Amino acid sequence: MSTSNPDQNANNNPQLPPFHPEWPHHQKPKIRALRGFAAQIGEQQALGLADARQVTDRIVVAAPAMQLVLPLLNGERTVEQVCAEVGRGLSVEILGQFVAQLDDAGLLFGPRFDALMAQMRAEFDSSPVLPPATTAQFVDALVAQEVARELNMPKELPEDQAEAQRLRTQVQQAVAALPDSRKDEIGATKLRELFDLWIANALEKAETPSFDQLPKAVIAPHIDYARGWINYASVWGRLRVTDRPDRVVVLGTNHFGEATGVCGCDKGYRTVLGTCELDQALVSALRSKLGEENSKRLFAHRYDHEREHSVELQIPWIQHCLGADEAGNFPKVFGVMVHDPVVNNGESYDGTGLGLEAFVDALREAIQSLPGRTLVVSSADLSHVGPAFGDKLNPGAEDEQSVAFRNQTFKHDKEMLELVRQVKADDLVSSMQWQQNPTRWCSIGNLVAMLRVTSPQRVEMLNYSAAVDNSGAGMVSSVSAGVF
Repeated sequence: MSTSNPDQNANNNPQLPPFHPEWPHHQKPKIRALRGFAAQIGEQQALGLADARQVTDRIVVAAPAMQLVLPLLNGERTVEQVCAEVGRGLSVEILGQFVAQLDDAGLLFGPRFDALMAQMRAEFDSSPVLPPATTAQFVDALVAQEVARELNMPKELPEDQAEAQRLRTQVQQAVAALPDSRKDEIGATKLRELFDLWIANALEKAETPSFDQLPKAVIAPHIDYARGWINYASVWGRLRVTDRPDRVVVLGTNHFGEATGVCGCDKGYRTVLGTCELDQALVSALRSKLGEENSKRLFAHRYDHEREHSVELQIPWIQHCLGADEAGNFPKVFGVMVHDPVVNNGESYDGTGLGLEAFVDALREAIQSLPGRTLVVSSADLSHVGPAFGDKLNPGAEDEQSVAFRNQTFKHDKEMLELVRQVKADDLVSSMQWQQNPTRWCSIGNLVAMLRVTSPQRVEMLNYSAAVDNSGAGMVSSVSAGVF
């Protein structure tokens, strides 16, 4: 069992961080929440380990056999005890090297991770708006594509790996040479063009390509744009000619954070298209309705929003489709992530966070107390199925069992979405509780919160789709809808 070349270790390879058995967090290592993924080193299969909470983007690549070790790195055993318990040739030298790599990458609890957290929180608190993260990566790719076009690069890279790498490097160097202002100009232009293209394609054959009035709420996906564009465009494209809301409340899903209940963000959001400022008036009204203790709970884990994509992915659509006022200001926003009410009947998972009912009541009252129009966005993805999520069957395959598995997922989605359409939030929760959420809907919380806050008369389903990732190992479904 080894995490690297057997001829290399922390003592003879200066590129590897050293193991310090005298450090308590090395002697009794405790790993953080990790996300495992398949990796390839040359022709060998490997295990990639990344931060499940996305505090650090560093990864560690290890031998697949290290899966046996990870559960034992809980801070209760010394490295010697772990080696003795695992056996199979695992030595203190090998495990120590692995522990040092985890620590260096910020994947181990200890001073290194504490410093990363302190830096992240300092950066978060240093500005009234959150900088782009997921959307920045998408825009960077658009800029690179445009630069490649300007350089007359082939649309497809050659099979020759050396030549392909040379072309990639040439593009990277050309992008790096651009001033930031030019990158932003290219990125904003290409993003708007792409959004308009997607809207045109999504609404080309639609009988009603626009809403007659501003909805109380909309449902849009938070899957990556490449796989979810048709549902983003189906709903946001219909908002381009409606009355402009004075504020937008985006209800998202907490994928990586530490909050055990509803988690609010006290920041605005910036993208390459501009800035949506925080709606301070709404936050003030919400705090008043919640009271001091519940307000503390709402914002206790505000740092969870630092790298969360479910709210951020809606911001460029808000800016592009709702536009700015005469003074050039986009609608003000409030972003909040809602936990799963199926787990503990709407209360926070551990009883210390903000429960769903208290939040919904306070938000509804806060919105009603303010002048102007409010648009609520349920940023929701639905089923997550396939081997990537623990299933045995591949939803992208065409054998009889896989097709049946895929169709069963569609059937379940349809049944649950009918409860949403009928505005039966309580029935949705109870049904998911009874079935134990078999296809792993990830946004039950924000869907239920949206329905309870807005108390709509009707929900108009616009489009349903499901997308399989490039590997075919996972499928995620989503829907677009207007809520009136």
